[in-house]
Amino acid sequence: MKAVITVTGRDTTGIIARVSTECAKSGVNILDISQSVMQGEFFAMTMLVDMKNASLSFPEFVDRMNAIGGELGLDVRTMHEDIFNSMHKI
Repeated sequence: MKAVITVTGRDTTGIIARVSTECAKSGVNILDISQSVMQGEFFAMTMLVDMKNASLSFPEFVDRMNAIGGELGLDVRTMHEDIFNSMHKI
């Protein structure tokens, strides 16, 4: 199972490190990552992750990602691939 993680908010040092470290701790593999800093202060990142070897259930992983968002003052959303695909079908 795959998931899409989006992270947005004010840029600060260590955002990618914090999110990717939690993925590694949870057995979640990062397949693709894209990030940008707009106007020098607004951070945006999208990650595609593979959860087939995750040590947590999907809801537990979502809670962990939400907690990171709270700690860093960011909006972190984790979406199951089925939901993402359904939203983007025409």
